[in-house]
Amino acid sequence: MSGRTTALTPPDDAGPPVRHPDAPAPGEIIGSHYEYCFGCGPAVAHGLHLETRAGEGVRVTAEFRVKEAHQGAPGLAHGGVLATALDETLGGLGWLLRVIAVTGRLETDFVRPVPVGTVLYLDAEVLAVHGRKIYCTATGRIGGPEGPVAVRADAMFVEVKIDHFIENGRPAEIKAALADPDQVKVARAFEVNP
Repeated sequence: MSGRTTALTPPDDAGPPVRHPDAPAPGEIIGSHYEYCFGCGPAVAHGLHLETRAGEGVRVTAEFRVKEAHQGAPGLAHGGVLATALDETLGGLGWLLRVIAVTGRLETDFVRPVPVGTVLYLDAEVLAVHGRKIYCTATGRIGGPEGPVAVRADAMFVEVKIDHFIENGRPAEIKAALADPDQVKVARAFEVNP
């Protein structure tokens, strides 16, 4: 765990992550949790449109194609967009633990530039759990799962209840999400980091 700040280092009494028995099976696409999510939602024209897959253990993978709308410097992905791709992938880990969790802290290292048109392969895993805190890490590689590392992040997510969204979200969107007759969609809207 070298390089992690104290806030991102699990305490000595943290426990190992435990994959929930009802978690999606390895290889299964987890899918969008909310259609207007910038990271995974299909209704956001310039969003990332990440498609996350459950992996073995408490691990997920995703792919992100860098589009022109994701530029920072000419022809290169914006660092904030890359951090968002990592954050969204890390947020998918909640599906494997079957908890609602939000980002508490995210520390990102930018290792090399990521050109427009690149497919970034993202891999995230939970390292430890301590109370409501979930310690995890993610890596983004250029061109394939074995490609060169372009970006990586360490994070600490915090388990929350649905009230977190109801009390803090914009009322119109919360009301619309809760009123959807598709109860599976309602549950998914609040299951992972938005």
